Amino acid sequence: MQGLSKKEIEIVSWLEFNEKYFFTGDDIQKFSKSKTQRYNIIKRLIKKKRIVKLNRRKYYLIPIKAKSGSWSVHPFAISHEACDGKNYFIGGWAAAEYWKLTDQIPMQVDVFTTRRQGKLKVLNAKIFFHRTTKKRVENAVIKDLGGYLFRIEKRQRAKKWLKSRS
Repeated sequence: MQGLSKKEIEIVSWLEFNEKYFFTGDDIQKFSKSKTQRYNIIKRLIKKKRIVKLNRRKYYLIPIKAKSGSWSVHPFAISHEACDGKNYFIGGWAAAEYWKLTDQIPMQVDVFTTRRQGKLKVLNAKIFFHRTTKKRVENAVIKDLGGYLFRIEKRQRAKKWLKSRS
């Protein structure tokens, strides 16, 4: 991991002090004179592995207290932030494990959303995005995990999904 400049330390410590672990470029606007300078600061912090890009606008801060650069919140919270908190739900093995329907620890988090697809790797969390309908998203429930909200498939649907796997 490379060293940080004075301005980068100022930005990272300000974000950490204000507990803005998930932030946008607008949150650090006061540290730059132009949009280009702000873009370059973000690009350098990504290269130095102090922030991780979640989507087009949102980033995740790896705090200074993470000495080796391996610090992460729960993948459910990362999924929530990557989808901007709407039009998604967590399903598959992750939902089955959350509802304690299986003892198997999932190797990935399956996120069903109406907006994106593909995969996202944030430190040690693998998040796979699948397309789904708005109707299926509305059937999800909102839960709280240590101060982070997330949407997850209902217990009955997760149980039905698990039975279809065996």
